[in-house]
Amino acid sequence: MRYVILFYYIFHFSFGLNSEAWQSNSPGPKPKVYYGIASYYADKFNGRPTANGEIYDHNKLTAACNILPLGTWIRVTNLKNNKSVIVKTNDRLHPRMKRIVDLSKSAAKILAYTGRGLTQVKVEVLEKDPG
Repeated sequence: MRYVILFYYIFHFSFGLNSEAWQSNSPGPKPKVYYGIASYYADKFNGRPTANGEIYDHNKLTAACNILPLGTWIRVTNLKNNKSVIVKTNDRLHPRMKRIVDLSKSAAKILAYTGRGLTQVKVEVLEKDPG
């Protein structure tokens, strides 16, 4: 029994450390970059509440994303034409959605993909509020 308890503590404390604890000693913040497919909000969502309580406005530069915390500022680059836009995440995608980001209509227009509906993008996490 004593060995079972000892094994439990060794196992728990060895694997219980998260990766952020190990990264805290690394020099400087690491930029986070993700690649995937972007879509944009349908018109019917304009005026509806987002996950953080804001009202969605298709004229603002915002995004829905499941892999980043709400309030994260990101630079989204359309890989087909190299156009970029900076947006704030304020909403979530449907849990089964395979896309990396769903942009406001205004952001999608800047990236010039509203005619296609989907595009391949690079998403870069910004360290600070760009404003």
